[in-house]
Amino acid sequence: MGTSRVLVLGASGFVGRSVCAQLAARGLALRALTRDRLKARPLQVTPSIEIVAGTPHDDGDLGRALDGIDAVVNLVGILHQSRREPFEKVHVDLPRRLARACRAAGVRRLVHMSALHAGRDGPSQYLRTRGRGEDALREEGAGLAVTVLKPSVIFGQDDSFLNLFAGLVKVFPVVPLAGARTRFQPVWVEDVARAVAACLDDPRTFGKSYDLCGPGIHTLADIVRFVAGLQGRKRLVVALPAWAALAQAFVLEHLPGPVMTRDNLASMRVDSVCDCPFPEVFGFAPAAMEAVVPEYMADAGPRGRYADYRRRTGR
Repeated sequence: MGTSRVLVLGASGFVGRSVCAQLAARGLALRALTRDRLKARPLQVTPSIEIVAGTPHDDGDLGRALDGIDAVVNLVGILHQSRREPFEKVHVDLPRRLARACRAAGVRRLVHMSALHAGRDGPSQYLRTRGRGEDALREEGAGLAVTVLKPSVIFGQDDSFLNLFAGLVKVFPVVPLAGARTRFQPVWVEDVARAVAACLDDPRTFGKSYDLCGPGIHTLADIVRFVAGLQGRKRLVVALPAWAALAQAFVLEHLPGPVMTRDNLASMRVDSVCDCPFPEVFGFAPAAMEAVVPEYMADAGPRGRYADYRRRTGR
């Protein structure tokens, strides 16, 4: 489609920063729409990026951001809803409005990030609204070349998944864990970003949906033990029964900046694993969590002090 200018929604987020770096490395001019310029400051080191103030939830801001754009990458999503930003607004209304705005602006290419096992019959509001967002794109996206990417849990140096457990195992010798037996197939953020970049101008991906998973399947309890081991710590992981898990989630969701909600717990009724290999169309194999995470997380353990000392002394 001759893409040269790309609007990235959600550019300042964890996945967005990696996507912008991948797209910029391919020589694309980028535009990031953000309502928080401070949060977007790390993007300023990305070559050829234009940061504009606004929110994708405002039709005027969205229309102006689409001016002169060839393609859009929508990475906007939330794990925890609030009164200001409910799931319906972010996961359903935004994709619908975005498809309409793209058609009005003459933008024909859209890559949309959803979630593995999203669907109207999902066990949680998160997965159900993600599924309805995909439906909204199909309903409103006539004439658009849409690709939907559906990753399992995404890990990386600045993630809110492995780093959450890294913080817990530093403090607690025993980790009571909801959903301990739920299986995940974590995918590296850089591989997700590579998939976005690879499909952007590939007509084979137009109108398609792809599940994205890494090569390894792990229970949540195994992931916590893995993180603890990287820090040189042995921790007892206690799998909570259903009633205790629900009580834990209820308490945690009422804390400021919740790390777990009852809706998150409901999502874990379905294993976050793929029933197919990583899509060959992207032209690469995803990296294993065990090969990537030790490169950055091991420094958080006791041995990390010595590595840090060597770096500071130039050795």
